[in-house]
Amino acid sequence: MSSVSSSGRSADDPALDQIGPALSRLRRRTPASSKDLSRNLVLNVIADAPGETTVGGLAVEMGVAQPVASRTVAACIEDGLLRRVASQCDGRRSVLELTEYGEAERRRFAAEQREAFQEITAAWTPQERIQFARLLVRYGADAATWSRSRAASRD
Repeated sequence: MSSVSSSGRSADDPALDQIGPALSRLRRRTPASSKDLSRNLVLNVIADAPGETTVGGLAVEMGVAQPVASRTVAACIEDGLLRRVASQCDGRRSVLELTEYGEAERRRFAAEQREAFQEITAAWTPQERIQFARLLVRYGADAATWSRSRAASRD
């Protein structure tokens, strides 16, 4: 017996089995080099993080080992996108923040992604585009909350 959600649609809808592969394809089809993808991810994690972000915190948010995050951060610092500063909460800790150039690059990436989204969805109605964009943003926010909750329960 299949379950039915509050919206009346079956929770066994085959489309639900396609979510993982679809998200994977989205990641692969993003119009950017792999270097830009990593940099964009780092810049967005730091900009979106509540409070201060350390390399360790960045690694957790990115789902990578700390040495991977360290190398990515070092490259971003070398490129002038990030800087290390003393924590305002604990001066012994080093935290990461965007430089003006880093924020400009973040905006450039976002503009490129919006342009790609508009080209990819050219056959969609304006309402479909907006609905999908809102749901995708909501999914991202809910995924972040879920991820933090899971991390907290492991601690």
